[in-house]
Amino acid sequence: MSDAVEVAIVGAGPYGLSLAAHLRKAGVSFRQFGLPMQLWRDFMPEGMFLKSQGFASNLSDPDHTHTLEAFCKATGRPYADYGLPVPLDTFVAYGQWFRAELVPDIDEVLVTGIARAGDGFEVTLATSEQVRARKVVVAIGVEPFAYVPEPLSALPASVCTHASAHTDLGVFKGQEVIVVGAGQSALESAALLHEKGASVKLAARENVIRWNGVPLALDRPLLQRLREPESGLGSGWATWFYSNHPGAFRHLPRSTRVYRARTALGPAGASWLRSRVEGQFPTLTGLSVAWARMQDGGARLGLTTEGGAQRELAADHVLAGTGYRTDMTRLPFFGEQMLAGLRKVPGTGSSAVDRDYQTSVPGLYVMGPAVAQTMGPVMRFVFGSEHAATTVARQLTGGRAAGRSRTAVAATR
Repeated sequence: MSDAVEVAIVGAGPYGLSLAAHLRKAGVSFRQFGLPMQLWRDFMPEGMFLKSQGFASNLSDPDHTHTLEAFCKATGRPYADYGLPVPLDTFVAYGQWFRAELVPDIDEVLVTGIARAGDGFEVTLATSEQVRARKVVVAIGVEPFAYVPEPLSALPASVCTHASAHTDLGVFKGQEVIVVGAGQSALESAALLHEKGASVKLAARENVIRWNGVPLALDRPLLQRLREPESGLGSGWATWFYSNHPGAFRHLPRSTRVYRARTALGPAGASWLRSRVEGQFPTLTGLSVAWARMQDGGARLGLTTEGGAQRELAADHVLAGTGYRTDMTRLPFFGEQMLAGLRKVPGTGSSAVDRDYQTSVPGLYVMGPAVAQTMGPVMRFVFGSEHAATTVARQLTGGRAAGRSRTAVAATR
C-alpha cells in the first residue's frame, strides 16, 4: 500500500492535465494515473481536425502561459485564433508538450478500482498497486461511452464498428463503407474514407445535413458583436452562455439541461468540412436503420423514411458515427458499492455534481463530458477544461489555486 496522497487524478487528457497543472502550482500532494492524451492518440482518425477554433483549444494552466498558440510558436507550426482548423497531430503534440512542461510525473497506468476506505479512497492500479487518497477526481474523456444503437450493435465487429475504433481509415481502401450519422464525427469520417480510396455512402436520420457557420469577423462593428457575440463554442448569445457560464447552466431546469447538453451545437459539421462532403459521395438523409444483418461477408441494412418507405443498402463495412452516451456503470473502476452511492441526473447515465464538481460521494469529483448534463455542453469540448480545472483546484486547495480566468487575462491585454 502506497503512502496516502491528498488527491488522486484519474485520467490524463485535457481535463486531467489541466487540473494537475493547477494542483502542482499550488503545492498539493497528488498522483495522476492514465495514458496522456489517449483519446486523441488512440481513438481518433489520422488526418482529423478539431472542430474548435484555435483560441478555444487551450488546456488550462494557472499562469496561462502554455497555450496552443505558445506551443505552435515554439515549434514553428501554423496557428490562428480563428479560421485555421487545428490538426489532430498538432493537438496531440501540444498535449504532450504541456505534460512535459507542467505535469511530468504521471503514472502511465490504468486504474482498475476506486473504493471508499475510511475517510478517503483506495485506488487500485492495473499493476496491482493500491494507493490511498483523501480525494479522487475522475477526469476521463468519452472513450468509455462510445454508442452504437440497435440494430447496428447486433452486428459483429468484423462488419460494423464505432468511428472511434479506427485511427487509420486507409484500411478500408477499395471497400464499400456505409457511414451512419450526421454529426462532425460521421461527416469527417466519411470524408476521410472517401479521400483514402473507399467507396462511401452516408446515411442519416436527419432530413438535411446541417453545417455550422463560418467564424465571424473579429473586426465586426460593435453593434454586430453585441447582437451575436463570438465565444469558445461558436456565435450567438445561447452559445456564449454555454461557453462561459457552466455554473449558471447547472441552475436551469433538469429537462432543459439534459436537452441542451444533448442537442446544442449539433448534429452538424464544421464549415471547413463542407466542401469535402457535398458532391463528393452520396448522402442519404431522412433514413433510420430498421434492421441490419450479415450478408456475403459484409453487412446489409434496411432503412426506412418517416413516411414508411423502405430501401436497402449493402456494404463491406458499416461505420457508426453515432456519438457517445454517458453511462457511469460502464466505467470499469467503479464497483457496485460506489455506483450505489453515486447520484445520477435522472433519465441519464451522467453523474450529478454540485457547483464544485463534487458528486454525492463526499470527496469524489467528476469533470469533463461525464457531467455535461449538469454543467452544460462546454464539458464536451476542450474549452470547458478552464472552468472545470480552476473550480476543482480552488475547492481542493481552499482557494489557494484561484488564479485568474482567461477572460480576465484577455481583458488586460
